Amino acid sequence: MSDASVIDEQSNAAGEELRQFIERVEHLEAEKKDIAEQIKEVMAEAKGRGYDTKILRKVIALRKRDADDIAEEEAVLDMYKAALGMS
Repeated sequence: MSDASVIDEQSNAAGEELRQFIERVEHLEAEKKDIAEQIKEVMAEAKGRGYDTKILRKVIALRKRDADDIAEEEAVLDMYKAALGMS
């Protein structure tokens, strides 16, 4: 086998592998888009029932965080508010 044919085979293999990676990412992007649409629909339903979606998003973000981290942030926020006469 000549050097040129080995290079061609390696190039073809690399191209196939690259195509597979791209197709996997494209598939995941499509799934992500579908999930984002589903989340949008759930939020629209919640809004339709009178819930504040801005607050819902904040609660969801808080539920992802560690309780100690949240407590520390709230303590600092309270301290800053007190220093500014906002509490």
